[in-house]
Amino acid sequence: MDLDQMKELNLELTRCEPDEVEGVFLIETIRANWNKIWNFRARPDDLLIATYAKAGLELAEAMPSPRTLKTHLPAQLVPPSFWDQNCKVIYVARNAKDNLVSYYHFHRMNKMMPEPGTWEEFVEKFMDGKVLWGSWYDHVKGWWEAKDKHRILYLFYEDMKENPKHEIQKVVRFLEKDLKKEVLDKIVKYTAFENMKNNPMANYTKEFEGIMNHSISPFMRKGAVGDWKNHFTVAQNEKFDQDYKKKMAGTSLNFRSEL
Repeated sequence: MDLDQMKELNLELTRCEPDEVEGVFLIETIRANWNKIWNFRARPDDLLIATYAKAGLELAEAMPSPRTLKTHLPAQLVPPSFWDQNCKVIYVARNAKDNLVSYYHFHRMNKMMPEPGTWEEFVEKFMDGKVLWGSWYDHVKGWWEAKDKHRILYLFYEDMKENPKHEIQKVVRFLEKDLKKEVLDKIVKYTAFENMKNNPMANYTKEFEGIMNHSISPFMRKGAVGDWKNHFTVAQNEKFDQDYKKKMAGTSLNFRSEL
């Protein structure tokens, strides 16, 4: 949504205050329209792209089939019609530390996100799940468990960075498509982080001008695996690791925080 659209809807450019839906912090506009979201009617050929943090289902009803929809909702809050219609879902998960760093900088540069506070304060909020879209730990574990019951392709950001062609081939097989080698090579090329970072269609330098302050931090910042090492103190890292071990106990889900 650009500034002109916001003016038409009489929306002010202010940092939002999170509101809870079933214990998960969401932006107030989502909570206010929760019944409409929960009763969203999915179509059998819909493809849902799910990740932790920032997005929604705007304008989905107006899109022709097949639709590609995006969400940051945890699995338990996804509208039931997606499961009823047996829709395909692609979930992308990123290791907690890098996800935390990226999310912190996104809060800093996006004038409509809640005030992040200091780095130290944000780390505590993240560990406690007191951030938009709820607990990262519950999010990644919830979708990991859901893949055993539904048509979900669970991908890892780190794998995509290490071997993008291999991961894109997984997506192609999951979608039951057949791509020629030259088309696959083009996809790999144009979805590379540096190319997307310099693409106005992907980096939000134009679409959200006035909402995102790229002088504070670009929307597409580094895309690196292991950047958390430049932010965590030794003490913070030790505390985070201890908390992480408790919250991730009992799951077969494993992440790589460096390559």
